[in-house]
Amino acid sequence: MKVVAVDSYDVRFPTSLQLAGSDAMNPDPDYSVAYVVLRTDTGAEGHGFTFTIGRGNEVCRAALEALAPLIIGHPIDDLGEFGRRLTHDSQIRWLGPEKGVMQLAAAALVNAAWDLRAKAAGKPVWRLLAEMSPQEIVDLIDWRYLSDALTPGEAYDILTSARPGRAERIAHLEQVGYPAYTTSPGWLGYPDEKLVRLARQAVADGYSLIKLKVGGNLADDVRRLALAREVVGPDIRIAVDANQRWDVAEAVSWMTALAPYDPWWIEEPTSPDDVLGHAAIRSALATAAPHGRPIRVATGEHVANRIMFKQLLQADAVDVVQLDACRVAGVNENLAILLLAAKFGKPVCPHAGGVGLCELVQHLSIFDYVAVSGQLTDRTIEYVDHLHEHFVDPVVIERGAYQVPHAPGYSATMRPESLREYAFPDGPAWR
Repeated sequence: MKVVAVDSYDVRFPTSLQLAGSDAMNPDPDYSVAYVVLRTDTGAEGHGFTFTIGRGNEVCRAALEALAPLIIGHPIDDLGEFGRRLTHDSQIRWLGPEKGVMQLAAAALVNAAWDLRAKAAGKPVWRLLAEMSPQEIVDLIDWRYLSDALTPGEAYDILTSARPGRAERIAHLEQVGYPAYTTSPGWLGYPDEKLVRLARQAVADGYSLIKLKVGGNLADDVRRLALAREVVGPDIRIAVDANQRWDVAEAVSWMTALAPYDPWWIEEPTSPDDVLGHAAIRSALATAAPHGRPIRVATGEHVANRIMFKQLLQADAVDVVQLDACRVAGVNENLAILLLAAKFGKPVCPHAGGVGLCELVQHLSIFDYVAVSGQLTDRTIEYVDHLHEHFVDPVVIERGAYQVPHAPGYSATMRPESLREYAFPDGPAWR
């Protein structure tokens, strides 16, 4: 099976009109995807995308088209080699390397290739991965720059040790689902009344963790967090997310002010590239809370590649690994990040605050539980309650948990009518 064409689309949703997705650094996002369809000589198709928040989505589409010649005419049987062809090209690599817009475009293409492979196998991506041998998983990963923290042999041992009990873990997920948390109450642009109403509804819907955006104004954050805590009570976890808003000292002082309301974690307290800054914040917040529990540090949605994750883990700079299905170079690189997190004993709680991200990351977390970590303790997947209707196989949430997807593929296929309606700039939604 060979790729014969790569079709790309600029698809944008005007979420800024309702301030859904708003935070301290991104006050007016229009959730968007640079969408791609791999077409093959057999007629089979693979669908994938990378996520943006509006302006610049056309740059991601241009990057997709720049990478397309590297895969057109080539077989798609070896997905490890497929991924390396996209990230190892000597001339395009100069634009990254392995970061920025070229990394986002590689993610879309690799994700589309996995969607194609899983559809051909008649299985969802999580099951396709879980049924691979440890050596097959190891061979998918680009091991450059990782061996000082994780070797292929160690990864093989992690995967081998997780093989017993896989059937029981799958049965458990089929029965109760994978734990979710919701960010829907906490967008920074929402008024207090809406925050209170949605937080109360989240608890009624079975969520045991909600997340609030912070970092705009300290007095507002104190008021909003106090309201949320009053509504949900002491037993529901509340995470907060600064979206890279602060310098190190500011992060420590701001979170110390919020500590009386028992925040479960602070997400992206500073630049995602600042490994030592994260380590300093984590150390300072270990004793900041008056209730005696440390405030955890979480990051990952803007971490560019597996090497940065490696360094965050080596420096003991994070408590929670928040991988993103579209920020690094797709499934292959996320496999490396899952194995790094398992080696260092850190829970993975994926970022999914964007169009289509919930659909993708559920496969990664389910695979992690079934075949890598074997753990659900302190693990949860973000959920936002919008734009799922545009997907052929949308996520299903029941009792605050993701239900296991069964349709073949990566749950990435958008409805044709949505591609037409929200095409930018000429689709009806934008005209």
